[in-house]
Amino acid sequence: MLERDLMYRIKEKEFRTLTDAMEWAKTTDEFVVILGPSFEACGRFGVDSIKNGLCPDGVVYDWNKANRIGRVSKKVI
Repeated sequence: MLERDLMYRIKEKEFRTLTDAMEWAKTTDEFVVILGPSFEACGRFGVDSIKNGLCPDGVVYDWNKANRIGRVSKKVI
């Protein structure tokens, strides 16, 4: 299969490149699934900012890398 034959699909809409599909997905402002030739990508594309401690949809952003499970202890040298 040639690269030009690869297609990416969101619902019934088709795109030649993954970049095109993701750019269109950003305009929908909803959770979408991008179906590719050998994978699926899903999410609400374009959500990439936290302002005043809130995600764009108003959910409080409280993830903290220091509190993750299995964290490595800091050693003072």
